[in-house]
Amino acid sequence: MDTPPVNHHAGHPGFAGPIGTAMGLYMFLAGRQRARMVADLASVTSADTVVDIGCGPGGGVAAAARHGARVTGVDPSTAMLRLARILVRGNGIGWTQGVAERLPLEDGAATVAWAVATVHHWPDVTGGLAEIHRVLAPGGRFLAMERDVAADAKGLASHGWTETQARSFADHCRAADLTDPRVEGHVLGRRMFWTVSAIRP
Repeated sequence: MDTPPVNHHAGHPGFAGPIGTAMGLYMFLAGRQRARMVADLASVTSADTVVDIGCGPGGGVAAAARHGARVTGVDPSTAMLRLARILVRGNGIGWTQGVAERLPLEDGAATVAWAVATVHHWPDVTGGLAEIHRVLAPGGRFLAMERDVAADAKGLASHGWTETQARSFADHCRAADLTDPRVEGHVLGRRMFWTVSAIRP
């Protein structure tokens, strides 16, 4: 049997308009603990320059900034970026519209890159990982996180990864010349999350 794709919702229309803004506010409030966990797992310090790929309303950006890092939030949705600019303010924070496959950043611009609950929306996983390799400085860290989902889940309940999909994404990282990909499970509250971490050599 074929492995289910790690970007199985790539055709999702995204977030726009008043409904997108309302969803963004909910995501910001509900995702604060997860954002803190991501920053801790990535070992973010004040020496880091972070890029949050698919930053949504900015929860991950806020968490990185609290660690003293310079951070850029990248998202394709103007509604999400508009909300993020209202919710998250501070020195060393930037916002830009873009997608994983065409990150609007210079080569080697970041020491940390993460994608939280967004890889399953990427139209092109290979292209997205090539861009991450490009924008990370040598020795830079990459972290992807998705919630654990059942293999037979449908609709919103399927937005995430099974363990098989997480391990498949680790193989994609290896193919993109991101070294030492590690798959780990983490529990936060009542939810289980999968992370894949790797290093840009």
